[in-house]
Parts: sequence; structure tokens; C-alpha cells
Amino acid sequence: MPDVRERAAPLLKLARRHREPVVVQALRSAAAATIAYVIALHLSPEKAPLTAPLTALLVVQVTLYATLTNGVRRVNAVVAGVLVAIAFSLLVGLTWWSLALLIVASLGVGHLVRVDEYVPEVAISAMLVLGVTTVGDTAWARVLETLIGAVVGLGINLLVAPPVWVEEAGESIEELARRVRQLMLRVGEEAAGRTPSEVAAERLHEARRLDHDIVEADAALRQAEDSLRLNPRVREGVLHRVVLRTGLDTLEICTVVLRVLARTLTDLAKEREPEPLFPEETGATLERLLSEIADAVVSFAVLVTTSVSANADAAESRLTAELRQAAATRDKLAQLLLDRLQQDARQWQLHGAVLTEVNRMIDELDTEHRSQRLLEELDRATREDESRLPRVYRLRRRLHGWLRLPERLRRNRRGRSGRS
Repeated sequence: MPDVRERAAPLLKLARRHREPVVVQALRSAAAATIAYVIALHLSPEKAPLTAPLTALLVVQVTLYATLTNGVRRVNAVVAGVLVAIAFSLLVGLTWWSLALLIVASLGVGHLVRVDEYVPEVAISAMLVLGVTTVGDTAWARVLETLIGAVVGLGINLLVAPPVWVEEAGESIEELARRVRQLMLRVGEEAAGRTPSEVAAERLHEARRLDHDIVEADAALRQAEDSLRLNPRVREGVLHRVVLRTGLDTLEICTVVLRVLARTLTDLAKEREPEPLFPEETGATLERLLSEIADAVVSFAVLVTTSVSANADAAESRLTAELRQAAATRDKLAQLLLDRLQQDARQWQLHGAVLTEVNRMIDELDTEHRSQRLLEELDRATREDESRLPRVYRLRRRLHGWLRLPERLRRNRRGRSGRS
């Protein structure tokens, strides 16, 4: 078996690499640019219609949603630039001062037509068209080539459906959860003994550095959310988006609470140095509690990123059991801290902060709390999508109605035949 796995490892690595965004983007862009150039050779009066492959190259993105939005904005930018160039060619022609006015006017028009990041493309198109002799023919040829490139770029993503990047986003979320777990385990181990303030401060810096992992996970999730929008391969895109987004938000909250906990332990280490942070039994209980919460964080990430219902049920059962055990350990820690407070009231506010912070993480990971938030976010996301794309949703409802029409007709026929 090990030999078989070793031999199959390169093939598996190659298969995964074919789904990487860079490889997929390169292949799709090359195909779109080539096809657009071939079509433009037959339709455009230009000898080298490079605007068509350039447009296709810029329009084609990794996701279908990005292709649609970028295609529309780029076509608007090019057409606006061409119209500005035609107006300037008829009025003033090309001089150094008219070029400056052209750039200012083009950038202003770009903001007016709301082409976002393609505002410079308006000025580029205007300068390219104004710089030639036969302005009229070149202008409309450029518009034609732009339309060809945009249509080809869109067609590539319709014919060759872009991948759904949910799996990659899930891996990023799980990796974030494992990093949180490792740091939480180290914090718990050190809190159970004599922790120098320098060591506690280093754990605080590590907790702050988790922000970079959150940014990376958020970028991967944004790509996954774009790949789910308007993708014909996805049936419940809104649900997938909401599940992943709320899961990442919960992990981010746990990361913030862990950073606050690390700061509390750092302050406690400064106050009690060279004494231990907690008595032996209290420190051991806190270490065990943080270990249980750390395991629950990973189980939560697995639950969020699991798509198969059987695996999701197992992950939810495991998470529920871990949170139940963590709640029992928390209650024991609360009693120990209360007993300690009755004997020694020093740093009582820091001890209370520790209990508050671990309790906050348990509440955030609670399955009932998550279910309620999922329902709220799902309703909100559905309302936002409907308000942003009302025509698409009306068309989708009509399509669903037409698809159900034959079933209703069959039911009506069976009902009439039964009455007769």
C-alpha cells in the first residue's frame, strides 16, 4: 500500500494543480484571447485586431460572476472612451493641450458611467482612437473588437464552467482553526505553571498575528462566494455562502477573544511574577478547559466546511459533546476561582476576565446559537440578492413555475379521471 500511494502521489498532485486558480486562469485566458483574435480577423477591418484578444484577456476571470461584471464594465469603458475620442477629433483634433483635456474628460466620463476599476480604460481607449488618422473607421472597429472579446470571454465561462472554490475556502478555514487550536494549547500549558511575563507577551503577539491568517481565509472565501454566484453548477449558492461566511465570522470572534485572553494572562503574569498565575488545581483546570475549547474550534470548522450530510451529523455530534464537556470544566473553573477569591482577592478582576473570555468562546461555538444566526443571515442574504438583482429572481421564479407546470397538469388529470 505505501508503494501504491507513493506512485500515485505525483498524479494526485498534478490533478490538484489543474484546479489551481493560476492554471485555470491561464488556460481560460489563452483560449479566449485566441478565439477572439480569430473571429476579429474575419469581422474587423483592422489588419491586426488586437483589441479583441486584449478585451477577452481582461474580461475572463476565474469566476462566472466576475466575468459578467467585468465584461459589462469594460465594454462600457471602451465605448465611452471611443465616443469621447470621436467628439474631440471633430472639435479640436490631437494637440498637447487637447490630449490633456481628453484625459481629464475621459476620466470624468469613466466615473459618471460607473465603470469602477476600468476608469483608466476610458482614457486609454480615447487616446488610442484619437491617435490614428481615420478616426471614424478605427473607432467603430475598436468597438466591434471590444464586443467580440467580451462575448468570447463570457462564452468561455459559459461553455467551460469555472470551478467552484468552496473546497479551497474550506481548507483555508480549517487551517485557521488548527492554528487557533495550537496557540490555545500553548496558552493553556503555560497558564498552568510559572509563566514569565515575556513568554505571556510573546503569546499575545502570536494571537495578534492570527489576523493575517484571517485575511487569507477571507480572501479565499471571497473567491468562493464569487464562484457560487450565477454558477450553473451550483443549486444552493446562497446557502453555501452563508454557511461559510458565518463560520469564518465565528472563528474570527474566537480569535479576537483568544487575543483578549492572552492580554489578560499577560497582565496577570506581570502582577503575580514570580508567583504562578493560578494555584495548581486551578491552572490544571484552565489548561484542560482551553484544550477542550481548542478541540471544539477544529470540530466547528469541520462542521462548517463539511458538505455531506452524514459527515456533518457526525461533526455536529462531536462538537456538541465537546462543548458539553467544556461547559462542565468551565463550571469547575468558576468554582475554583470563587474559592480563590474568598481566600485572596488580589487580581480578582483579571480572574473574572479569564472566566468571561472562555465563556464567550463556548457561547460562540454553541450549535443552537449558530443555527439561529444562520437563519437570520440566510434571510438577510436572500433579501439583498433579490433587491440587487430583482429581474434575475423574477425570471428564476418563472422558470421554477414552468418546470412545475407539467407536474401540476398531471395531478389535475389524475384528479379529473378520479372524479369521472
